[in-house]
Amino acid sequence: MRKWSLASRLLMGQLAFLVCLSLGLSLALYHQAERNSYEETAERMLSVAGTVAADPFVLESAAAADPSAGLQPFARAVMDAAQIDFLTIMAPDRTRFTHRSDDQIGKAYIGSVDQALAGQSFTETYAGTLGPSVRAIVPVFGVNGEVTALVAAGITVDRVAIARNADLPAVFLTALGALACGTLASYVLSIYLRRTTRDRRPDELLSMFTFYDSALHSLREGLLLLNNDGELVLYNDQAATLLGLAPGRSGQPRDARSLGLPDSLADLLHGGRRAEDEFHFARDRILVVNQSPAVAPPVRDGVARLLPGNRGGKRSAAPKRFGTVTTLRDHTDIEALTGELQSMHTLTEALQAQAHEHANRLHTLVSLIELNRPADALEFATRDLEQSQRLADDVVASVGEPALAALLTGKAAQARERGIGLQIDLEDAHPGSAPALDLDPGELVTIVGNLIDNAFDAVAEVSEPMVTAWFAVAEDDGGRPVFEIGVRDNGPGIPEVSTEQIFHQGFSTKDPKELLPSGTGGTGRGIGLPLVRQAVLRLGGSLHLDPGGQPGRGARFTVLVPLPAAHPRALHGVPQ
Repeated sequence: MRKWSLASRLLMGQLAFLVCLSLGLSLALYHQAERNSYEETAERMLSVAGTVAADPFVLESAAAADPSAGLQPFARAVMDAAQIDFLTIMAPDRTRFTHRSDDQIGKAYIGSVDQALAGQSFTETYAGTLGPSVRAIVPVFGVNGEVTALVAAGITVDRVAIARNADLPAVFLTALGALACGTLASYVLSIYLRRTTRDRRPDELLSMFTFYDSALHSLREGLLLLNNDGELVLYNDQAATLLGLAPGRSGQPRDARSLGLPDSLADLLHGGRRAEDEFHFARDRILVVNQSPAVAPPVRDGVARLLPGNRGGKRSAAPKRFGTVTTLRDHTDIEALTGELQSMHTLTEALQAQAHEHANRLHTLVSLIELNRPADALEFATRDLEQSQRLADDVVASVGEPALAALLTGKAAQARERGIGLQIDLEDAHPGSAPALDLDPGELVTIVGNLIDNAFDAVAEVSEPMVTAWFAVAEDDGGRPVFEIGVRDNGPGIPEVSTEQIFHQGFSTKDPKELLPSGTGGTGRGIGLPLVRQAVLRLGGSLHLDPGGQPGRGARFTVLVPLPAAHPRALHGVPQ
C-alpha cells in the first residue's frame, strides 16, 4: 500500500466505497421490496375481506341456523378465485363458520378481533393454524348497524416472500449498475490523476512541494511565475524586494502591467516571450532577466499506456504550456562597479590629457629657458599655474567636493587638447566657504564625467564645439533645496526617439543604425546614460532631458539631487 501511487490509492479507496455503497443500496432496496410486498398484500386482503363482508349473502347466511352449510362453499369459491390461502367467516364470539380445513370449522378463530368488533377494519401479521400470515379482518354489519359477523382473509408469509423475491433481480441489477458506473468513473478519474501527478505517491508529492517551496523562497535570485494570460501567480521574497512588490507567496493573479513596473519589463512579463540575459531597469536597480515557458514534460511510458488511445505506450501528445517562469538577477552592484570603472577611466583620460598638456607646457618652458628668456618662462609658468589653481579653487569653493574639482580640472585639459570649448559655470563662493555636500563623490563623478563625455562626443563634428557645465544649489518646484548639475552642448541634439529609450543600455547616438530595441543590451556601447540615471536614482534625484536639435542648440541634461533641509549648504546656497 505504501508503494502505491496517489491515483492507485484513490482508485482502490473509491472501489471499496462503491462496493460498500452497493451492498447498502441492495439491502435498502431489499427491505423496501419486502415492505412493499407486505403492504400490497395487506391492501389486497383488506379489499377481498371488505367485498365479502359487504355481500348480502354473507349477512343472510350468518343469521341462518347452520351458517357453515351455505358459507363454506361460498368461501372456497372465493379462495380459489382470489388465490388466497384462507377466508374465515366467523361469529362475533370467534366461532368459525368457514375455514380452509373442514376440521377447523366450529373452533375459535386465532387472531385479533377487538378492532373489528368495534366496527373498524384492520390488517395484521399473525401466526394461525396455517402458520404466519398477512390478514385483514372486516366486520359484517346487520340491519341495525350492529356487528353480526366477522370476515378474515389472508395469505401466508411464505407466499408473500415469493412475491418479494420476484423483485430481487431488479434490485440486484440496480445495485450492479450503480457499481459498474461508479467503477468506470473511478477508473477514468484515476487515469486523469495518473497523468496530472505523474503516477507519484502522496509522500513524493508532499516532499516535492516542500522542497520546491523551500527552494523558491531560499533563492537569492528573484523568481516569478506567470500564467498564459500574463498574470503574476507566484513570486518569491527576492522578487518582491527587487520589484518593490508586497511580500507574499501567492494571492489573486494580477496583470503584470498593473504592478507599476517599467514598460519594457511589464511588456516582457505580460507577453511571455523568451528572454536570455536581457537588461531591464526597475526603479533604482538594474536587472538581468531570463524568461522561458513552463511546459509539462512528456508523460512516462508506464502512465502513457493507461491513457485513452495510447495503448502502445507512446509518449503523450504535444506538451501543454502552463505559463512562463522568469528569473531576475540584481546587476546593480556589478553595474555600479562598471560605473566606477568608467568613471575612473574618464578621470584617467582627463589626467592623461592634463599630463600631456603639462608636458607640452614644460617643453615650452624649457625652450624659453634655452632661448635665454627666463622672464617669459616665469610668466608663462605662473600664468598656467594660476589658471589651473583658480579652476580647482573655484570648484572646491562652490561645490565643496575635491574629487569633482579634480575631474573638472582634467576635463578642462582634455577639452583644450581636443579643441573643444568647455565653460564651467559655478555659483559665487569664496575659498573655504562651501561645506561638503554629503553626496557620494563616486556617484557625482559618474554623473558629471559621463555627461561631459557624451557632450564631447556630440560636438566632435561641430565647427566651433562648445560644452557648458554648471553647478549650483537651487530649489525644485516644491521649494526644497537641491544640488543642480547641468550639461549642454551645441551639437546636433538627440535623434527623434523616445526620451525613455536613450537611457536604456545599448542605446548609442554615435551610429543610429545600431539603436537597439528597448530592454536589450550587451554591445558595450551606450552604457554612459544608463549609468548616469542609475547614479541619480541612487541619490534620490531626478534627470531631465531637452533633446535640442535646432541649429546651434544641442542636448541639455539637468540633474537635481535633493539636499537635507537642515544642511548648511542648503541654508547658505538657496537664493532668498
